[in-house]
Amino acid sequence: MGEHTVTAAPRTAAREFPARPEQVGAARAFVRAFIGAELGGCAAPDLGGCPVADDAILCVSELCSNSVLHSASRRAGGTFTVRAELRDGCARVEVADAGGPWVERAGLDGLDGLDGRPHGLDIVRAVATESGVDGDAVSGWVVWARLDWAVAGPAAAVGQAAAVGGRRAVPAGGLAAQGTDDRG
Repeated sequence: MGEHTVTAAPRTAAREFPARPEQVGAARAFVRAFIGAELGGCAAPDLGGCPVADDAILCVSELCSNSVLHSASRRAGGTFTVRAELRDGCARVEVADAGGPWVERAGLDGLDGLDGRPHGLDIVRAVATESGVDGDAVSGWVVWARLDWAVAGPAAAVGQAAAVGGRRAVPAGGLAAQGTDDRG
């Protein structure tokens, strides 16, 4: 008899929020509750916890803030959608908005150049294993981050390899040399 590796099916959650600043905290709470419910809590690896939970929540906070401040979603009645996915050894979060212009601006060693601190996508790129942007100004932007952690056994590689799902990936820190964008 050969060995069988069973990879757990991905667990997903999605929720739409009004694009208002106070909803960023609600989006963080949504992702925290999802991770806690799916993995038995953020800080309990022995219970199946998620060692990247805090980073995933930070990424959601930055991506939602960018949507509320810089996208067409900020217009009256606008919304953004948060999606979260957990696989073996991988958490993926994304925020979809109503689009609008995306202007890259020159950065300074991964900093926004205005106050000397990283913001938005610089923070996401610093903590995520990979991140990326899909969509366009008309149909909307989907900005995502994937965060991996070590899981024992061959199931980890399968779960992590399938996590990107064919989207354009940017390795952590990969765009630092290109600067930040208006959403940073």
